Amino acid sequence: MTTLEQFEEYLRLNLPKIESFHPHYNDALARMVLAGGKRFRPKLLLSVVEALDSRMIENSFPVALGIELLHTYSLIHDDLPSMDNAPLRRGHATLHTVYDETTAILAGDALNTHAFYLLASAPLNPKTVVKLVKTLARDGGAYGMVLGQAVDCHFEDHIHNHKTGVLIAASLSMGAMICEAGEKLEEALHRFGVRLGLLFQVEDDIIDATQSEEEAGKTTGNDGEKNSFTNLLGLDGAVAYKENLLHELMTEARESFPEALAEKLVALMDGYFKKA
Repeated sequence: MTTLEQFEEYLRLNLPKIESFHPHYNDALARMVLAGGKRFRPKLLLSVVEALDSRMIENSFPVALGIELLHTYSLIHDDLPSMDNAPLRRGHATLHTVYDETTAILAGDALNTHAFYLLASAPLNPKTVVKLVKTLARDGGAYGMVLGQAVDCHFEDHIHNHKTGVLIAASLSMGAMICEAGEKLEEALHRFGVRLGLLFQVEDDIIDATQSEEEAGKTTGNDGEKNSFTNLLGLDGAVAYKENLLHELMTEARESFPEALAEKLVALMDGYFKKA
């Protein structure tokens, strides 16, 4: 069984299950997590751990799940009528369309806070746990992802890299924290992750412009009035920018990180960011 398969099994077994007479609370908490997704952020964390100290893989599962839950909460809230008002996510109907807006808001709130419960309960050095909680709170909250969402909503023609980039950066640096690899590598991985988040945003813009909802598994054609890369550079320009940035990041990974870690990062990028 691969590390990702082990993580998926861990995920299914460790989603919150609450004893309550509420008719669909547990289903709402689990539905969008179990809908799938590429698990890109957990993959990043687990790849770093596997490369630096594979003995820590099992101990890192609660942290990887915490990151995935925080990411899923952000998607649930992104899709709300007051934000993107999207009917489709991960190939499934969004929570507010399956249930109602109140349920979707509360499910997102629950997944957000449960992420930190998982981190706080992880079988790791207490000092490491504090660093992990602090990093995810910073990059997933007021200083990071939520800031990006606020900018994106207030300035409707603008997409802020904080919305996607900082949680990707956090996933990489948190993998190094679990392995106690030192601040120098943590910071280098975080800087790399910010640029990887930019690549992720370019790819997302290309998908929005070129794929149907069925192909993408989510609502597309949303960026008509935004300063997306496809609108600013044209589709061909955005594709060229993506390919150039991908090449730069692969080169940087090979030149800047230990060989085993570089191989993991290059393989992930090669698998996710397909050549157009």
